[in-house]
Amino acid sequence: MYKENIICTVIIVLIIIGNIITQKYTKTSVEETSATLTELREEITKEDNEINGNEAKEKIDKIHEMWDQKHDLLAYYIEHDEIEKVETELAGINGYIEIEEYKEAVVEIDKNIYILEHIKNKNLFNLENIF
Repeated sequence: MYKENIICTVIIVLIIIGNIITQKYTKTSVEETSATLTELREEITKEDNEINGNEAKEKIDKIHEMWDQKHDLLAYYIEHDEIEKVETELAGINGYIEIEEYKEAVVEIDKNIYILEHIKNKNLFNLENIF
């Protein structure tokens, strides 16, 4: 009986530690991606300067590259549908920037930020998500 209690306690501690590590990585990944998307949004919505399509294209390529790196680890513990939604929105943003439809790109950026926040909140360890 004593051995079983120790084994159960170790398993529970490992689960909690793993959850803390994954939450931290998810939070930093979402915050970095959201911050970069917000910078892109601000650059696109500037009214005083004419929008440089090449700079916007470089920025979305940078975001895509950053997300691809994050995607590999996030795919281990986040639903693939959620990750695919982010990738779909990134592709939409890229498409709108290529054809210089910046108003539509802003809408896609806002959707993507919302999806990222949803992913972060969905994986939080709180009472609402437990029950």
